[in-house]
Amino acid sequence: MKKQLLLITFLTLLTNAAIAQAKKPTLMVVPSDAWCIQNGYVLEFDDQGIPIRIPDYKRAFQENTELLLVISKINGLMAERDFPLKNMESVVRSLSSYAAEDAMRSSKSSGAEVAESPVDQLKSIAKADIIMQLTWNVNQTGPRKSVTFNLQGLDSYSNKQVATAAGTGAPSFSTELPVLLEEAVLSHIDNFSSSLQDHFDDLFENGREVTIRIKRWDDWEHDLESEYGPNEDELGLLIEDWLADNTVQGRFSTIDATENMMIFEQVRIPLYTERNGRQRAVDTRSFIRGLSNYLEDAPFNIENKVTTRGLGEATLFLGSK
Repeated sequence: MKKQLLLITFLTLLTNAAIAQAKKPTLMVVPSDAWCIQNGYVLEFDDQGIPIRIPDYKRAFQENTELLLVISKINGLMAERDFPLKNMESVVRSLSSYAAEDAMRSSKSSGAEVAESPVDQLKSIAKADIIMQLTWNVNQTGPRKSVTFNLQGLDSYSNKQVATAAGTGAPSFSTELPVLLEEAVLSHIDNFSSSLQDHFDDLFENGREVTIRIKRWDDWEHDLESEYGPNEDELGLLIEDWLADNTVQGRFSTIDATENMMIFEQVRIPLYTERNGRQRAVDTRSFIRGLSNYLEDAPFNIENKVTTRGLGEATLFLGSK
């Protein structure tokens, strides 16, 4: 009997490992902010007296053919290693139509316009698991050239760096940038890919890491210390209980909690959920929607509003829409 149990346990673990290994993170290669600024592809605006510069991806793709070739080369190297890719140029084209919609959208109450960074826009449209941020420079010594590069793998939800590769290729007489870049990257790409896969396997097992914020409107008659239910527990405690029941292995950290707000970080949400016999990806918005519905039902009957920022942060406002 013990041998049978051990065999079943081993087969279950083997199956789970095989499923995790079968799934690859979706990637998107983007030029770094540093490269965009260095090459003049930026938009500048004034934010309450502070000058802000953000990448102008659209102009970079329209004017810089090297960017297209470089991203195409990195895409090819990752595709050879069976990583699914989102093409940034296609995503940037989609941003134009979204920008036109946002220009006509405003807040119901204040009339404020939509505020979102270019990277947040890219992430929300592409839904890539990993953003591969690339910086490169061409060095020349006499007739020979080399490329120095820095490739960072950033988790789209937590913005944490999960993989990195950097170096300088051997000097070459080749004048083609993609060839120089490939020569520089090839000795690093397998370790880089392995780090990406290890990170994704960890997400598959332990959940994706996001941030959840709970806030109340100042005209709401209750707060997070109000008591609900037959045991008259505080609302903040009941929200923590819901997170414990619905996060992967009950993993989350309460960073701050008052009667007016709560901040949860390192909230581990599942990558996928089963619905109608199919696996569906879970993002921060769909996860917090479960909490929203929970609070709208009895005994709470709390009207609330969900907002998101990028892929990995969601806020639930209590008291009204």
